[in-house]
Order: sequence, then structure tokens, then C-alpha cells
Amino acid sequence: MSPLFSLFLLHIIVSAAGEQLRPHYYSESCPKAEAVVRHVMKKALIREPRSLASVMRFQFHDCFVNGCDASLLLDDTPTMLGEKLALANINSLRSYEVVDEVKEALEKVCPGIVSCADIIIMASKDAVALTGGPDWEVKLGRLDSLSASQEASDNVMPSPRANASFLIDLFGKFNLSVKDLVALSGSHSIGQGRCFSIMFRLYNQSGTGRPDPVFDPKFRGKLNKLCPLNVDQNVTGDLDATPVVFDNQYFKDLVAGRGFLNSDQTLFTFPETRAFVQLFSRDQHEFFKAFVEGMIKMGDLQVDQQGEVRRNCRVVNSRLL
Repeated sequence: MSPLFSLFLLHIIVSAAGEQLRPHYYSESCPKAEAVVRHVMKKALIREPRSLASVMRFQFHDCFVNGCDASLLLDDTPTMLGEKLALANINSLRSYEVVDEVKEALEKVCPGIVSCADIIIMASKDAVALTGGPDWEVKLGRLDSLSASQEASDNVMPSPRANASFLIDLFGKFNLSVKDLVALSGSHSIGQGRCFSIMFRLYNQSGTGRPDPVFDPKFRGKLNKLCPLNVDQNVTGDLDATPVVFDNQYFKDLVAGRGFLNSDQTLFTFPETRAFVQLFSRDQHEFFKAFVEGMIKMGDLQVDQQGEVRRNCRVVNSRLL
């Protein structure tokens, strides 16, 4: 898929397919669906708190690539390169097994009813709510894609090196505003990032051979110890000072020059996004409200394509026969 065709796809993502989405979609066909998802996510939180941050990010990495259709969850096949090994996902996304557990639990209660795409939406919401963030009513009724595309993911998903200007343009293609961009970036309130993503900021920002000058000196020293030049670049560090609690600390850290990723810190240094960072750093309620609005808008991203309800989130049904 060429970059131009990928950009074309961004523009045909419409709400027409999303108009069928509605709250309580499974109230008759699988009334326990949301409770089952929440139960499995609670178990995942107890087992490994970091896994919830990973699951939450599935919504971003899925919905931005041809809509919210669970294409992200498909394993590679001899004839298809899926999205799990795309540049933005390899060695970054993890905890796919949590979605497997949710799907297995739902198949026992109401087989063949709840789509993997809807599981991602419900589980992402639960990941936020269970770690101290807002809870909200999700719209459901999506179908699962019949294919995936590593190339499509590579053409769309941003790099940790991205700056605010690039991100504003990217989110705009999905009809997501500057406010949506900043609020949704607050997903980094929980979880960790790899040294790989920040080595250039620490040692060669913009090709200068020097660190990013906006770093708080003490924070940079901490990162230098975590990520020395000879480090295994899969070593991880906290994305904000409260990495297992969903709150507005992320924005307070950006104001103080303690953003982990370049794509985060640039939200404070760029004039068009700075005011929202400052607002959310002062007012957690405003952040939560804007985050929920952004997640709902992102969840509406759809492409008019054939789909199904997969019995196994990793495989299309025809390959299970």
C-alpha cells in the first residue's frame, strides 16, 4: 500500500459505519458482556498492573489503521503480514494475551456474539477506569476485519520522535482536534516506554550530538542512568511520575520538562498545544472530560468494509475451519 493510498484511506474513514454503534448493544444478545470484560481486566491488574496500560493503547493502534476493527490482533499468515510487527508496535505493544483471556471468557458466556473490535474498546475503557481514571459509556456494535496490513500501520502510526506539528496534522485527518490530541496523549499517564525511544533525545537531539535542551537537568540525569549509551534499548522507564495511576501528573511533568518521549514534551514547547497542557496540568477534571470525549470520537472511526465476529481474535474464522 503506497503512502498516498494510505492517506486516501484516512479521508474515507467515516461515521456512516459508526452510526450503527450504540451503548448497550449487547443488552439482549450478551447482557453480561461488559461485566465479563471488567472482571478479566481486574484480574490482569492484580497479576501485572503494567498490562492495563498496554491494553489501553490497543485502541489507538487499532483505530488509527483503517478504523476500529481489531486488525491489530491478527497474527501473520503465509499470505498476510499483520500489524503486530509494524514499526510502532514491535517490541512496544504487549499483553495480547489479556484480550485472548477476555475473548475466551466471553465465548463461554455467549459464543460468537461479541467482536474483538468491541473487546478492545471495552478493555481500553476499563484499563483507564481501574487505574483511577474516568469511566464512561462505550458505543458497541463493531465487526472484526478479515485482514490486516503492516504497511498501512507503518504509513499511519507516528514515531516517538514526532513533534506536535506533525501530530496535529495526523489527528486532523481523523477529525480529531488539537484538544483531542493533547487529551489523548494523556494516555501516557500510565505505562512505560523503552530506552530505544529516547536515546536520540538524550545524546543527539536534532543531530546536535547534545541532549534535548528542554529536559529538566535532574530528570535527564535520571534517564542517563536508566539509558546509558551501551544500554539494552528494550529497558523501560516510567512515562510519568505515577505510572500505575491514571491522573494528570503526565501534564505536570511536561510543564516541568520531565516528559519521557519527544512526542510528549513537544506538546508543551509547541504554542498551539501548550495551553491545553497547562489547562490539564491544573485541572484533572477537565483532562478527564476531554479524554473521554476523545476516546469516544476515536472509537467511532470506521471504514466501510466486510467484517465478522471472530471466534479467535488472532485468526479470521475461515482459517479455523
